[in-house]
Amino acid sequence: MRYLVLSDIHSNLPALEAVLAEVDLSHIDEVLCLGDLVGYGPHPNECIARLRELPLRCVAGNHDWAAIGKMDTAEFNLAAREACQWTEKELTAENRAYLQSLPETFVQDDYTLVHGSLRAPIWEYVTHPLVAQRSFELLNTQLCFHGHTHVPVVFREEGPNPQAYILPPGQRITLDRNRYMINTGSVGQPRDGDPRASYLLFDSQEATLEYRRVDYPVEETQKSMKKKGLPESLITRLSYGW
Repeated sequence: MRYLVLSDIHSNLPALEAVLAEVDLSHIDEVLCLGDLVGYGPHPNECIARLRELPLRCVAGNHDWAAIGKMDTAEFNLAAREACQWTEKELTAENRAYLQSLPETFVQDDYTLVHGSLRAPIWEYVTHPLVAQRSFELLNTQLCFHGHTHVPVVFREEGPNPQAYILPPGQRITLDRNRYMINTGSVGQPRDGDPRASYLLFDSQEATLEYRRVDYPVEETQKSMKKKGLPESLITRLSYGW
């Protein structure tokens, strides 16, 4: 099986379309989405509709829950909270129902999907090998794909202390039989200093991973955000990938 793995699209349609245009979807069996379809960006309904055209497996993220009133936004920063409130008003009834239907985790074959971590699927950030270890203790498959931090990184279980690896885009690697937690980074709002959309290709038969980055017209997203009155800080950060 060949998979396209996406996370943290955040209502950024130009970024999503750039990813889908670069990938040969005729060679993709399933698209795995790790949550936060909405939030921050200006195209929540359009992004959900585009994703649902694909052979999609998807889990919920914290912004997805917040946009439908399923999570308190008290711990969100002001800009994120304002964007969430705007998104909540913008969503159609059909798309609200779709976000409501998303599970916290999904398990199939030898992989698990989650937005944050297995210990706290919606909210915990896996930012350090010690945090990854807590999820490895709960993991029942070889692989766990997760997002939420907007930073692409691989945690490999090596004895009691997992190791973190930053994989260069465009380099295909072969997985061994160790267990892995794999963060695909963000399509719509990268935070690793690279403003290009981040995504991952996974071939389960060949046991290979390949990170990829793709340019998209950031200014189109920013223009739409300005038009819809979204916070200036969210608009500016897209130019820098922070």
